[in-house]
Amino acid sequence: MPDRLTETWSPEPASAGEESDRRLAEAIRHATNALLALQHGDGHWLFELEADATISAEYVLLYHYLGRPQPDLEAEIGTFLRAGQGADGGWPLFYGGRLDLSCSVKAYFALKAIGDPPDSPHMARARAAILAAGGARHCNVFTRILLALFGELPWRAVPVMPVEIMLLPRWSPFHITKVSYWSRTVLVPLLVLMALRPRARNPRQVSIRELFAEDPLAVRDWISGPTRSVWATGFTLLDSVLRAAEPMFPKATRQRAIEAAVAFVNQRLNGEDGLGAIFPAMANALMMYDCLGYPRDDPRYQSAEAALRKLLVCKPGRTHCQPCLSPVWDTALASHALMEVEDKGLDPAIGRALEWLAGKQVLEVEGDWAAVRPGLRPGGWAFQYENPHYPDVDDTAVAGLALDRYDRRRWRPAVARAAEWIVGMQSRGGGWGSFDADNTHYYLNHIPFADHGALLDPPTADVSARCLGFLAQLGEAPHIGAVGAAIEFLHREQEPDGSWYGRWGTNYLYGTWSALAALNAAGVGPASSAMRRAVAWLCAKQHVDGGWGESEESYWPGQPHGEAPYSTPSQTAWALLGLMSAGEVDNPAVARGVRYLLEHQKSDGTWEEPWFTAVGFLRVFFLRYHGYRLYFPLWALARYSRLKRGNCRRVPFGL
Repeated sequence: MPDRLTETWSPEPASAGEESDRRLAEAIRHATNALLALQHGDGHWLFELEADATISAEYVLLYHYLGRPQPDLEAEIGTFLRAGQGADGGWPLFYGGRLDLSCSVKAYFALKAIGDPPDSPHMARARAAILAAGGARHCNVFTRILLALFGELPWRAVPVMPVEIMLLPRWSPFHITKVSYWSRTVLVPLLVLMALRPRARNPRQVSIRELFAEDPLAVRDWISGPTRSVWATGFTLLDSVLRAAEPMFPKATRQRAIEAAVAFVNQRLNGEDGLGAIFPAMANALMMYDCLGYPRDDPRYQSAEAALRKLLVCKPGRTHCQPCLSPVWDTALASHALMEVEDKGLDPAIGRALEWLAGKQVLEVEGDWAAVRPGLRPGGWAFQYENPHYPDVDDTAVAGLALDRYDRRRWRPAVARAAEWIVGMQSRGGGWGSFDADNTHYYLNHIPFADHGALLDPPTADVSARCLGFLAQLGEAPHIGAVGAAIEFLHREQEPDGSWYGRWGTNYLYGTWSALAALNAAGVGPASSAMRRAVAWLCAKQHVDGGWGESEESYWPGQPHGEAPYSTPSQTAWALLGLMSAGEVDNPAVARGVRYLLEHQKSDGTWEEPWFTAVGFLRVFFLRYHGYRLYFPLWALARYSRLKRGNCRRVPFGL
């Protein structure tokens, strides 16, 4: 909860208008006050960030691994896990989804560790569903590593990833800098665990052998490539060679490699915000320290554990562990929504938010991104409270856009520094990845370890659009080359149906809004072919209730773009913001979308949205940002009101 509630706000008196105008103004007022009530005293916002059952299950199992179960907390987490069980008996990756085998195995394992009897109805249903899906043998690599740590399956079920990777030269085909930031921070401490192969203490001696359709000790063909390609075949053969050779690696070399991995983690431990500020990396760091014999009172051990505790959401009936925290993202987006309302009475709240945001700019630490961009001055923002080694260009662009829009003169140095960093992080081809430049070593997607499908961080349309919108809002002159290359990138990335792919938000609705906002800011006119095709696509995807919705299923090959059997407030807002950026404020589709938001607003000024509308790892890990159902609908309604009241129908901002 916020440490101090901000005062409520009432709009400046408006001239008499039609009932629809009054209703719109009232909806904006209620949503604004709901958002203000959640602002912290220092100006920032932090909304709950919810994942599927996997993270909470792993939190429970982590403490059984350490030999320190937490009965009271586990009982609360158990309620959350049971509530997430699907009608098919398993656990999905997102609300309303189908059983995911790995997620279901971890949830079942955690509930059994908590003490749920295996013969209880919900456990029996889960077990039957898991076995019907092929059993625990077919889990993904990360789940198999967890099961190997608990002795549930042999280590030969896990692809070989020697810790000696830490000693490879930069020019080698596999180097730690060649994978994404999230893979890097998760993998480095994991390499130590895979080298030392510790055994979970597991004080209750919980086993889940009943989830295997066959004896895991009898299985021989554990390792296969994640794709059907020559690359995958070659890497699978390499796995066999490394498996045979690994026992003969010199002990001194292995020790040096372990020391290099520990040094990597220690340098980036990030205090109580944790390694990489993401749960899997934090958990692996804690287990690494534990297996190396660090005492619990060691400052590094204590920091790693404290970071994990900060991720807990403790609410009756829904206590769970978040994958990370999102204060910079939430604060920047909430500020944009409030600025759209355009009322001087909101200046104190927005001013506090932007003061807090400006204080989070990373100006001193050369993060991992500097490995491929040496000499580039830092100047970005991270997603979390503190994560200086891993700022991202998406947060940087959104924060820079907010500061520039609110007070260009005051924040000019911070914004200029951010622009310098973003331009320096542009990849070949004109696009941007999230955390690294030119992270496009696609052959690595074929190694057996990469079955999660998110080993790399290549340029994507949504992130590139945010950067383009930022640079365009500042004015083309200083960055004309970067802007031109980004426009060309977005034109190339447009899908044949007129939409754009959304890497970090679901999915083509998010990507299309992002691209339209950026192209508009860059001066691409509403009559352009790219704009017309995107508008036609958005209008075609509108539901009969006036809203828009898109399922996470759209991330699987062959699935429809921009479709779901439901509408959501946040995705409706994205569609509306996209259409308005394309000059369509007077399009009847926009009026219908606005009506959908008005009709579905709750009495407290918020909207209901149980669906997941964001992404962590494609087809593996999805997210529900609890703030999206508030600040995006407010943003769309306020922009609609402002454009309809103004003499100009053009959106003048980069977002």
